[in-house]
Amino acid sequence: MRKDVRILLVGEPKVGKTSLIMSLVSEEFPDVVPYRAEEITIPADVTPERVPTHIVDYSEAEQTDEQLFQEISKANVICIVYAVNNKKSIEKVTSHWIPLITENTDKDSRVPLILVGNKSDLVEHSSMETILPIMNQYSEIETCVECSAKNLKNISELFYYAQKAVLHPTGPLYCPEKKDMKPLCVKALTRIFKVSDLDNDGNLNDNELNFFQRTCFNTPLEPQALEDVKNVVRKNLIDGVCDNGLTLKGFLFLHTLFIQRGRHETTWTVLRRFGYDDDLELNQDYLFPPLKIPPDCTTELNHNAYLFLQSVFDKHDKDRDCALSPEELRDLFDVFPYMPWGPDVNNTVCTNDQGWITYQGYLSQWTLTTYLDVQRCLEYLGYLGYSIIAEQESQAAGITVTRDKKIDLQKRQTQRSVFRCNVFGDIGSGKSGFLQAFLGRNLMHRSYYAINTTYVYGQEKYLLLHEVFPDFDYLSDADLACDIVCLVYDVSNPYSFEYCAKVFKQYFMDSKTPCMMIAAKSDLPEVKQMYGCSPLEFCRRHKMPPPQSFTCNAASAPNRDIYTKLTTMAMYPHVSQADLKSSTFWLRASVGATVFAVLGFAMYRVLLKTR
Repeated sequence: MRKDVRILLVGEPKVGKTSLIMSLVSEEFPDVVPYRAEEITIPADVTPERVPTHIVDYSEAEQTDEQLFQEISKANVICIVYAVNNKKSIEKVTSHWIPLITENTDKDSRVPLILVGNKSDLVEHSSMETILPIMNQYSEIETCVECSAKNLKNISELFYYAQKAVLHPTGPLYCPEKKDMKPLCVKALTRIFKVSDLDNDGNLNDNELNFFQRTCFNTPLEPQALEDVKNVVRKNLIDGVCDNGLTLKGFLFLHTLFIQRGRHETTWTVLRRFGYDDDLELNQDYLFPPLKIPPDCTTELNHNAYLFLQSVFDKHDKDRDCALSPEELRDLFDVFPYMPWGPDVNNTVCTNDQGWITYQGYLSQWTLTTYLDVQRCLEYLGYLGYSIIAEQESQAAGITVTRDKKIDLQKRQTQRSVFRCNVFGDIGSGKSGFLQAFLGRNLMHRSYYAINTTYVYGQEKYLLLHEVFPDFDYLSDADLACDIVCLVYDVSNPYSFEYCAKVFKQYFMDSKTPCMMIAAKSDLPEVKQMYGCSPLEFCRRHKMPPPQSFTCNAASAPNRDIYTKLTTMAMYPHVSQADLKSSTFWLRASVGATVFAVLGFAMYRVLLKTR
């Protein structure tokens, strides 16, 4: 909404422009009227809309045409004043003033006009019969007000309507010729309806309507008022109310009615509460609230954000199979201006046998977006209406900024839940298979990212695997920034290990980032690596755990213990080499994971039954 309003009064000489301003300010008709009143500013606290208002007078006797054109270009709303007892001044509205204003304003930024019939105290008849055809001819005319500067009739109302024409304009909402809302307004209100339809049944029930009312107007509707609203819709639309709930058609009808009855401030209040600006686009301040992220810190969703996203999933999983079909996914993202998840997402997170994103995969993708591109996450949460439904100040309330990794190392503990593992290896070493195996899949799929949950000491954590393109000479800071490094070599290729050794020595030997060597394709015959020492000896020299055997070509599903080990090393980078070699250390971590996974599956089944 605008921070201030600038009102310009124009019209023929002697119609009472200056008298109107002076009567408003002094609340009495002036004995002496100057040629032109000085610009006045009405403070925000004395205006109905709580916005500072500047009122500017125009005098043909004191100002040049150039000065008039400048004032027209600066005005937010223009009042064309005529005298109701002066037919010529009425004719000049269309023959002179409207064309002049049109010529001196930007065609793309329509300036609302108010027709003001002054000196109503001098006649017994109304000028509205003459004015109505003019209003119908020019869509930029918001309204007409008849008033009297002499007896103060409708003076306050005049400036209120002028303010309202700027702060709650009809133009973006409604087409008078078609007597219907404009497409952008319908689109915005449709999104608002879908966000407010918490159970996604296509109707706003009494609880949803009351939540909507409290959200927008800070007060619930009384039961009788609620019923009255629905009765108005029932009388005018056959399908406006269904199962005693307001349908989308009924919701849109109500807003059309508000606008037609001059109550478009009601619709604007709703639109602005849901983040829309004066052009009916979602406000950048709404989509991207400020969020400070210091260096060496990461971003994660907090508990409240996960609860919200779970409710969104539940709302759209209509068949209750704990996965989102393509149709359900499109329905979920229908409140977005574009489809945010492409086919690559299905190769990055867990899917079911049909290739549909599972509940776990859905939460994993949100976790990935938050970690890699928190601004995109804020935008997505904005489209879903997080701050409104979760009753938070902004989407930023759903984000946790973790503390600096250096502090984690000093304190030898971390509060983070998401850990990044960058996977290095030469072409054909088995990196892609390693990523897809984490999601329980084979090599038919390909993605440079894979994210899933692991359990360490009974704590659920997210492990994010990122396959780094094997261009040794062009490793960026992003390729090197991670919590743990995974070096993959092919046991059946004698030249595969050399790449891993070079990457380690050049980039990670002197860093504090823990590293693990993966002996991939262990189902194939192992050959001697053409390097100065064996992989086992290399790991021993550099105080790394011994190479971990891995294959994704076994008849059974790949063992997940290796991913638990990676997460554990990422969580505890300070753990000594002796501890990493200890079978007791790994047993404690993996037993915790197994117990928690079993409990998690049991809870999952219970939740499924309750749903």
